[in-house]
Amino acid sequence: MSSSRSLKIGIVGFGSFGQFLAKTMIKQGHTLTATSRTDYTHSCLQLGIQFFRDVRTFIEANNDVILICTSILSFSKVLSSLPLSCLRRPKTLFVDVLSVKEHPRDLLLRVLPEESDILCTHPMFGPESGKDGWKDLTFMYDKVRIRDEDTCSNLLHVFVSEDCRMLQMSCEEHDKIAAKSQFITHTVGRTLAEMNIESTPIDTKGFQTLIQLKDTTMRDSFDLYSGLFICNRFAHQELENLQHALHKVKETLIQRKSEELSPKQD
Repeated sequence: MSSSRSLKIGIVGFGSFGQFLAKTMIKQGHTLTATSRTDYTHSCLQLGIQFFRDVRTFIEANNDVILICTSILSFSKVLSSLPLSCLRRPKTLFVDVLSVKEHPRDLLLRVLPEESDILCTHPMFGPESGKDGWKDLTFMYDKVRIRDEDTCSNLLHVFVSEDCRMLQMSCEEHDKIAAKSQFITHTVGRTLAEMNIESTPIDTKGFQTLIQLKDTTMRDSFDLYSGLFICNRFAHQELENLQHALHKVKETLIQRKSEELSPKQD
C-alpha cells in the first residue's frame, strides 16, 4: 500500500462523519459522490462532490467503493433501501464504518450481491479527535470478502497515508473488546450524567477526569449508545458484569463499615 490510484467513492449518509471522511478523501485526489436522506446539495457543491437526491441514480454512478456512513440503528433500513440490482459495477467494494462490527458484517453478507466485496471498518476517531489530523489514530478493519485486492488496498491507503495506526482484526474480536472498552466507557459516562455530577471547588485530578468523561460521552447521541448495546451481542454481559462489580464493591464497603462499628472484643 505504498502508492494509490484515484478511486470513485460514493458515500451513503452525508452527516458530520461522512463529511469528515470526505474532506480527507478529496484532499488525497479521490472523486466523491454522495446521497443522503437530508439534502446536502449545497455542502457537496462547496466540497466539489456530486450529490444525488435519487438513490437509484447514485447506485448507477459506477462507484469503485460505496461507503455507508449511517447510524448503527438505521444501517439495516438504509442498506435494504439501496436498489442494488442497479449496480453497474457488480464488484463494487462496500465499506461500513460502524462502532459495532458483527452486525453490519452479517447484514452485508446477507443483502449484497455475491460479486460485491465487503470491508468492515471502525475508524477509532471522529470530527473532534481527528480535527488536527489522523496521525497515530487507530483504524480497525476486517477483510470480510475481498477479491479485488487492488481496490481494497487503495481504499485502506486513504488511512495509511494519513499515518493512522492500522489494525486488522476480526469483527467478532472487535465486538468482544469494544463491549469491554467503548460500551463500558459510554455506560459509566452516562451513569455519571444521571448522577448530575458537576465540578466543585475541591476537585481532584481523578474527579476532573470523570467530569471530562461525562461531558465527552454526552456529546454523542443516545442512538449511538443504544446501538452499542443492541447491536453488540457481548454488551449485555458486560453490563451485567458492571452491575455485579458495583454490587460487590458496595457489599465490601458495608462489611468493612460493620466491622469498624462493631464493639471490639478484648
